[in-house]
Amino acid sequence: MQRKKLFLIDGSALAYRSYFAFVKNPLINSRGENTSAIFGFLNSLLKIIDEHHPDYLAAVFDTPEPTFRHKIYPEYKATRQKMPDEMSEQLPRIRQVLEALRVPIIEIPGLEADDVMGSLAIKAAQQNFETYLVTADKDFYQLVSPNIKVYDPGRAGKESEVLDEEGVVRKIGLPPSKIIDYLSLMGDSSDNVPGVEGIGPKTALELLQQFDSLDQIYQHLDQIGRESLRNKLEQNRELAYLSRQLVTLDTHTPLEIDLETLKRHEPDRVRTFQLLKELEFNSLLDRFTATEKTSEVKYTTITTQEQLDQFVAQLKSCSQFTFDLETTDVDAMKAEIVGLSFCWKEGEAYYIPTVSVKTKSGADLFSVERFRGLPLQAVLRQLAPIFQDEAIKKSGQNVKYDLLVLSRAGVEVRGVDFDTMIASYVVNPSLRQHNLDALALTYFNYQKIPTKELIGVGKKQISMAEVPIEEVSRYACEDADYTQRLRHVLEPMLIQYDLKKLFDDVEMPLVHVLMEMERNGVSLDVPLLEKMSRELSQRLDELIENIYQLAGQRFNINSTKQLADILFKKLGLPVKKKTKTGPSTDVDVLEELAKEHQLPRELLEYRQLSKLKSTYVDALPRLINPETGRVHTSYNQTVAATGRLSSSDPNLQNIPIRTELGRKIREAFIPADDQHVILDADYSQIELRIMAHLSQDPMLIKAFQEGKDIHRETAALVFKVAPEEVTDEMRRRAKEVNFGIMYGMGAYGLASRLEISQEEAEMFIINYFASYPKIQEFMMQTQEFARKNGYVTTLLNRRRYLPDIHSDNRRVREFAERNAINTPIQGTAADLIKVAMINIFRRIKAERLASKMIMQVHDELVFEVPIAEIDRMKELVRHEMEQAIELSVPIKVDVGVGRNWLEAH
Repeated sequence: MQRKKLFLIDGSALAYRSYFAFVKNPLINSRGENTSAIFGFLNSLLKIIDEHHPDYLAAVFDTPEPTFRHKIYPEYKATRQKMPDEMSEQLPRIRQVLEALRVPIIEIPGLEADDVMGSLAIKAAQQNFETYLVTADKDFYQLVSPNIKVYDPGRAGKESEVLDEEGVVRKIGLPPSKIIDYLSLMGDSSDNVPGVEGIGPKTALELLQQFDSLDQIYQHLDQIGRESLRNKLEQNRELAYLSRQLVTLDTHTPLEIDLETLKRHEPDRVRTFQLLKELEFNSLLDRFTATEKTSEVKYTTITTQEQLDQFVAQLKSCSQFTFDLETTDVDAMKAEIVGLSFCWKEGEAYYIPTVSVKTKSGADLFSVERFRGLPLQAVLRQLAPIFQDEAIKKSGQNVKYDLLVLSRAGVEVRGVDFDTMIASYVVNPSLRQHNLDALALTYFNYQKIPTKELIGVGKKQISMAEVPIEEVSRYACEDADYTQRLRHVLEPMLIQYDLKKLFDDVEMPLVHVLMEMERNGVSLDVPLLEKMSRELSQRLDELIENIYQLAGQRFNINSTKQLADILFKKLGLPVKKKTKTGPSTDVDVLEELAKEHQLPRELLEYRQLSKLKSTYVDALPRLINPETGRVHTSYNQTVAATGRLSSSDPNLQNIPIRTELGRKIREAFIPADDQHVILDADYSQIELRIMAHLSQDPMLIKAFQEGKDIHRETAALVFKVAPEEVTDEMRRRAKEVNFGIMYGMGAYGLASRLEISQEEAEMFIINYFASYPKIQEFMMQTQEFARKNGYVTTLLNRRRYLPDIHSDNRRVREFAERNAINTPIQGTAADLIKVAMINIFRRIKAERLASKMIMQVHDELVFEVPIAEIDRMKELVRHEMEQAIELSVPIKVDVGVGRNWLEAH
């Protein structure tokens, strides 16, 4: 009969071990939470479960109460350093993980975990259990017997190992029966066990091989040949026997723990999944997801005209359905349709594979005998009236992509009222991912078929058109099915949290605006970019030679290690900041060093120019669509937690405006021809105006209502001078404070920004709040609201949850507190420009203007306008941007026109 297996984990030791395994490269999640110890602990635990299948399992932890060892030797463990805060902050999370996995936690006040584990091991051995003590502590070797083994979890790439009696002899050179005396002689620096001074592992081993025990050694001291060793032993006799008491595990303490309560149970899968998701241990999620079988669903592939006719008749009778496209490309401006999937009832979905003459993948992919799909244009002709019927409501996941692909195929979709990706974002913008796979995991604990399973990754990746139809069908139907299911989950949540109006009136209408902006694209002055590229190459070559000359040698400028050697070893510049791999050479450090040496100044310029050259000057022409001759950025509606839009391919938000080169890049964005111009409209100081409205500070409101220079007014108040006496330097400082305060900048940040002392920065902030007391009141009330409710809102009721507002981790908590202040301001600015975009878009359509909205960047909108419509568009754009949301202060918009984006701004 197979013996029952019990694993007892030394919880504190394993947590420490896990933490220090990652100490040079810690795991930090998106909330700034260090999760190294939790991840390492959990991995070790799961490895034990997977490889050894224990019948019984428990984690034993120390408690803060003193033990008998502290009483007989107060210095016991006195030399141990205080547990790092980043480590102690993870212990409650480790407990949560154990509770979710239903692993019993044992803590007995006044008893060390070692003694508890030892007592339980002896008890289990007496009941013929096979017990494994999960620890790297040599103290436990004394317990090893036929029924008790030590399981060392390993570290730093070393595999775990199990030590039986022979294993202890191999590792130490002594049997378990001699381990207590061995440790008594050696002592233990980590626990501050004294031992015999000057005796290490080698000497202790020799003595016990010669004399068998500590008692035998002291009974035969005269037989020890080395006088110095004999003297050490004699002088430290008391300490040796004291050490023996300290290292001997107390296995005789009666424990009222029934071993049956340690029986291993299946984990709480839902709770574990949610916890791992929160910790962002995505690599471990799969093992706790549901395993729903496709046999429980009804997915149909439509392969004949007769089936299609029947399907279209059913679809026409639906009041609402979900649809999804399978295509050949992630770029909607290049993608060709491979098939369409539909769902209107959970668990049932339909897939229509299509083939188009445009699809390059056609005849060469499949044999003539093999069905390749129904003719795309014929399918779309039958579906178009349904897609265009406003009365039939339609859902999708990232539906903007599908709308754009269908638009290019000649079908304009109407009646789209729900996007599950956007609904998820509105419900909780702090989620890291809103893609369908992530949402299926979050809301249904279901692992969808990964896309890479069908098309692969990297160089071997194929097009969806090359995947067998039956595989695509299952995948596509699942997409439509789970999108439909998500609507039924997310729609009630929007109503419950009073977010439906924001979703219906702002986010969903914006989908159509962004889709058209992406389709419009923007023209580029390619010759100008090519000229810039040549000039930048020349300047970079000069910089490289200057850098080599200043360094006194050639080296890899892009190598952090080589650069650090040059700066800090060869040139002897002071190390300002350290990373896990050595001295930092990041921008902040180089800016500090640039005050002392020319080389960092040259490096800063080199980095800036090379980044702009590769990211924009060289990359932009490659992004031009060959069919349209224009660049079509993709707008991301569900990325920034504040509600702001972002863009990619190219990222328009990151083109710098304050540098000469950044402005030059804007010069390359031009209208289609000389019959059009670029019109640029930019909100002026919009976040400060929103701050004035939210705080209702009378001085700030008055300044804006009277049209005064807000930075000059702030400088006058803070420096206690008349506005006309404010210098440019005073105004610059006031501007930094005006914007910095909104984002929770403290005295340290302000001192660094203004290059002043921290004391001076503190006084500056005190004077600022004395001048604008309602701002400080607003900040405190907003943080208090966040602490009480767990979220903050914008003027349009957009929510952002701040779960870390109560975190024990100071850095994490302070980050949440800054977000509590920042979100209502930046989020309201995001809402404002979104409303303006929708209203402008509708008016352009209603008034049948030929002007096009082509870009959105932060607080700025860019249009391509026929010359004949300039005056009309100036008036229209200004009016809609200024009237989008009513504030207590005037909203001001700067409008410009030019032959390129730079000239218009």
